Amino acid sequence: MAALPPTAPPCYAGRMGDRQSAAVAQQQLDPAARRILERVEVDGIELVRFLYADHGGVIRGKAAGRSRLSERIGTGIGHTVAMMAMSMLDRLQPVEGMGPVGEVRIVPDPATFVPLPYASGAAAMLSDLRQLDGSPWAACPRTFLKDAIALLGSEGLTPVAAFEPEFTLGRRLPDPTGGPDRLVPIDDSLCYAAAGFDLAHDYTMALVRALEAQGLPIEHYYPELGAGQHELSIRPATALKAADNHVIYRETVRGVAFRMAMWASLAPKPIADQAGNGAHLHISLWDADLEHNLFADGKGGLSVLGRRFIAGVLAHLPGLVALTCASVNSYRRLRPRAWASAYTCYGMDNREAAVRICSPMGGNVEASTNLEIKPSDSSANPYLSLGAVLHAGLDGIRRELDPGKPVLVDPDTLSAKERARLGCERLPSALGEALDALEADRLLMDALGPLRGAAYLAVKRSEAADFAAQDVAYETFQHLRAF
Repeated sequence: MAALPPTAPPCYAGRMGDRQSAAVAQQQLDPAARRILERVEVDGIELVRFLYADHGGVIRGKAAGRSRLSERIGTGIGHTVAMMAMSMLDRLQPVEGMGPVGEVRIVPDPATFVPLPYASGAAAMLSDLRQLDGSPWAACPRTFLKDAIALLGSEGLTPVAAFEPEFTLGRRLPDPTGGPDRLVPIDDSLCYAAAGFDLAHDYTMALVRALEAQGLPIEHYYPELGAGQHELSIRPATALKAADNHVIYRETVRGVAFRMAMWASLAPKPIADQAGNGAHLHISLWDADLEHNLFADGKGGLSVLGRRFIAGVLAHLPGLVALTCASVNSYRRLRPRAWASAYTCYGMDNREAAVRICSPMGGNVEASTNLEIKPSDSSANPYLSLGAVLHAGLDGIRRELDPGKPVLVDPDTLSAKERARLGCERLPSALGEALDALEADRLLMDALGPLRGAAYLAVKRSEAADFAAQDVAYETFQHLRAF
């Protein structure tokens, strides 16, 4: 490069330096990252969002401009450590190691790059939180799931998963009495009713096209029980991709609605007197080559490995729900006779059981054999919730636990004596109870680690305390705003 003229202003020198450093950075990138830079130029993308999920379950991030993207893919974007001590109410909690001093980097995974069909000129990548030297940070949620996957991999097991989310579509309107904004659903159609398809058709088709454009193939869709409530599921994937997909799904459901002057909420109970939104977690374990589903017994049933996985989940479920049903609002949904599961039991196609053994699809029995974890919703950080379920299930496999007899009826219809005989216990009825159970669960706390575990408990206990001092309208507003 020619020398700068001696009278060149500093800003000119800075621009030339930027170009030179960007060119050097681009040469050092792997082929996948270089393809991203080419696509960004061709598609006219100006901003790329580096996204992560925090301990409050909120999807957050920062965006890199196109001119510096080649550098930022490698270095990440600087980020205060304090953000992982932030609650869903944007209230910072006192956690040692997560104060005003210290920085991590939001480092994107180039394999997750997707242009955002609902946000012209923008794209996104899912990201890890890394220390300044590039090593994993002890509070990174995505790393937590990666470590759980690696742990199963050491046993020759590959987890495949899918979240099955529900959401409520409507409009955010001022409360006529002067309270917080409320969500007014777009329709009051009946469950699975054809009218529900028609009333939400324009939005649904825009959502389907946006998801498909981002590589999220649609499994099925239908209007659900609640007013304005819909369920649209995407295909299963290996565990890390399944969690990444759920983040993209959440962003797309809301982003498409915003562009159409509507509001979509995946909160568990955005409208207190309507059916709640779950995000049931479907899971199976495969061999290392993804050739055989190890949950299938070859006879159309569940294998011994699958039963042991269930036993591990049930053994840890009281603490596990603090991670899978991670908000105060979750426990308005997690009640008996709400088809959300409220007891520690399992059963074949029992939709009131915490773990449902799903009937396999005819003609595709092995591949479709899976378990459904029902106490799960979209207020959870998907990396933490899925990672914790894997730890719990692996514990059941390693200890060769027996889940006992399946429950073939709604457990709430049984007497207390019958439930006790079946080992069927009531799950925590509030977030605080679930957090107590999590803190007492050594396996889950050891898996989370000291920093992540302390931060998670601090954030969630603060949310429980903050909402205890408020009314239902405030709670539902804050959750529909966040999720």
